[in-house]
Formats: sequence, structure tokens, C-alpha cells
Amino acid sequence: MIVKSLVVICCIAVTVLAAPEKYTDKYDNINIQEILDSDRLLEAYFKCLMDKGPCTNEGKELKEHMKDALETGCEKCTKAQQDGATTVIEHLISKKRDMWKELCAKYDPEGVWRKKYEDVAREKGIVIPED
Repeated sequence: MIVKSLVVICCIAVTVLAAPEKYTDKYDNINIQEILDSDRLLEAYFKCLMDKGPCTNEGKELKEHMKDALETGCEKCTKAQQDGATTVIEHLISKKRDMWKELCAKYDPEGVWRKKYEDVAREKGIVIPED
């Protein structure tokens, strides 16, 4: 009985350790579209990410994980975070190009991830202006 319990505990431990760590989901219900539709809100988040203004708790969390999420293709993101990231990236690329460029310069100075995300945007039919 003890051996079976130990085997079960070991299996659970291996499963937990093998599962990729996820970012917190406590902000997953934020209305991303509302932020994107409001120049005031979008500008506040942008300033937070660029270290040019104060951050809300949500902004701090986003900023803390931004580089890692870009570099890993958001593998630690929840489904809601992946969908939100796609929405934001597409919005910035197509409607707020200057913000997109500044964020890329800060978080992706080599341009590795920018190209990847812009290629995905092109595949979705988003027209990307020439720089």
C-alpha cells in the first residue's frame, strides 16, 4: 500500500514538474478591446511598458513578463492571454505603428520577434506599412 502511494505521488510530482509554468490568470478577464479603443487607456499602458509613466497592477504584471512572453511565443500564457496578445499585436501593427516600433525597439532590439509577429500578421491579411 505504501509503495503504491509513493508511486502515485511520484507520478503526480513528475506531471506537475513537467507542466510548463503559466503566468497568473488573475487579469485574464480584462477587456482588451476597451483598452485598445481608448487612446487614454492605451497610452497609459504604453507609457508603463516604456518606463515613461506609472503602471497599474495589470501593467506591472504585463511589463514583468513581456520579454519572456515575446521570446517564448507566449508558451506560459493562458489561452486568454494568447488571444489578448494576438489582438494587441494586430491592433498595434495596423493602427498604432509608432507604438509598435517603440515597443519593438525596447523589447526586441534585434528585431527577431518583430519579424515573426509581423509575418503572422501578414498571413492574417494585415497590411504592414513599409518603414
